[in-house]
Amino acid sequence: MPEIKVTPLGAGQDVGRSCILVSIGGKNIMLDCGMHMGYNDDRRFPDFSYITQNGRLTEFLDCVIISHFHLDHCGALPFMSEMVGYDGPIYMTHPTKAICPILLEDFRKITVDKKGETNFFTSQMIKDCMKKVVPLNLHQTVQVDDELEIKAYYAGHVLGAAMVQIKVGSESVVYTGDYNMTPDRHLGAAWIDKCRPDILISESTYATTIRDSKRCRERDFLKKVHESIERGGKVLIPVFALGRAQELCILLETFWERMNLKAPIYFSTGLTEKANHYYKLFITWTNQKIRKTFVQRNMFEFKHIKAFDRSYADNPGPMVVFATPGMLHAGQSLQIFKKWAGNEKNMVIMPGYCVQGTIGHKILNGQRKLEMEGRSTVEYMSFSAHADAKGIMQLIRMAEPRNMLLVHGEAVKMEFLKGKIEQEFSIDCHMPANGETATVTTNPSVPSLKLVSSEQALKELGLNEHQLRFTCRVQLQDPHSDPDTLNRIYTHLKSVLKGYTIQHLPDGTVMVESIVIKVSSSAEDPNTKVLLLSWSYQDEDLGSFLSTLLKKGLPSGLC
Repeated sequence: MPEIKVTPLGAGQDVGRSCILVSIGGKNIMLDCGMHMGYNDDRRFPDFSYITQNGRLTEFLDCVIISHFHLDHCGALPFMSEMVGYDGPIYMTHPTKAICPILLEDFRKITVDKKGETNFFTSQMIKDCMKKVVPLNLHQTVQVDDELEIKAYYAGHVLGAAMVQIKVGSESVVYTGDYNMTPDRHLGAAWIDKCRPDILISESTYATTIRDSKRCRERDFLKKVHESIERGGKVLIPVFALGRAQELCILLETFWERMNLKAPIYFSTGLTEKANHYYKLFITWTNQKIRKTFVQRNMFEFKHIKAFDRSYADNPGPMVVFATPGMLHAGQSLQIFKKWAGNEKNMVIMPGYCVQGTIGHKILNGQRKLEMEGRSTVEYMSFSAHADAKGIMQLIRMAEPRNMLLVHGEAVKMEFLKGKIEQEFSIDCHMPANGETATVTTNPSVPSLKLVSSEQALKELGLNEHQLRFTCRVQLQDPHSDPDTLNRIYTHLKSVLKGYTIQHLPDGTVMVESIVIKVSSSAEDPNTKVLLLSWSYQDEDLGSFLSTLLKKGLPSGLC
């Protein structure tokens, strides 16, 4: 029997360093190629020796697919392609292709130029790696070769994030990457059709969490920031350059405008400009509200939020600073945290997930609130753009997979969700650790066929019926009022069309089978009546006959 094998090289019972190897129909695909923010040694990259002990990866991999630009999903890409060696195609969406090299270069500067680390990729390697990228459009089926095809779906989460369906013959796998089933202030919700894959590989970052309503979280966030500012404190919000940063900037910008607040809000230098540029460039990836209002008002051009200079950190008085990176493991956010942590008036708000090993994870230490003696308050408020447990279950209902496989989560939480999925959907759910292989046997036989009505088929597929109708205008000379003309038409058709169902309806129309006839007077000449005939394609012959008949006019003797 044919089999699909899935092996996490990273993100198996862990968050960070996402890299999933899938073997399907004789093809090998690498899904994501990320780095782990919690390690500064060889463990930060996936263990590519699992694929081959020596030699390049090109002969072992048919393609690499990157779901989005976060470094835990793309951070090891230049290392894999240029230092280990891979010359095949790398697929990602257009926004990911544009933003990925910028974030890779930013991280390279911090790691190599500031920390002086070796065994890391160079700027040239990033450029060479990106030359291998093939951009994907949403809902476009791409033939990697004669047998392997891939298709991208909208994932929400961040600009350009995509879920990917991989098909070889009758076998298929869907990989979600990171996704969000709830629309927010700047992105829409993830969506996929009822594709019924053999395996749905889903992230499970928040496997046991069901979030409060977005409105409650936003209100709580604004209250905490406002209280801190009112008592003269400084608020540090560690974020990644694109994603939650824009979400919270829009929220604070609106609040500052409404409350007429004067305390300055700053954002890490350069990143606002870059973010603004990419949101303009890829406006079609944002939500409906932003797309509609973009011409009149660009939501990403902020009046109250200014570029940050590191000297501002020593300024007296209240301020809010968005600084990167989001997990406080390096860079400007860590420097400001160290500087402000000693003052109890100050506050740090962690809006997203922090992987184990980062300073962000250590200061949160699994508690929702942590008071450090004589120090600033640290708050965790989940504005993370990952699906919660409810969202994961919702996606399963949407895609209807035959098997589930969980990655990108913590083992204990995954185990709990695994039980829930198996109980509710009666399907097998796997959660392999890094280096472990989950094997799923597929059934290539043609499924048994049954004959169902069109109504039942539409219901099973979750589709709405669309009715195709033809319309035709006929001009008629008749000196009577519109209701009288309609009555004359009804009488005429009753005498001519024997054996047909003809009705004079209270809404002022005449129906012959599915054909609807309406009457109105011409604006220029009340004696000229305009007849509007509308029919479904089943009654096309009858519709044509009626239009020809009515064009000849009505008999003079009709009352």
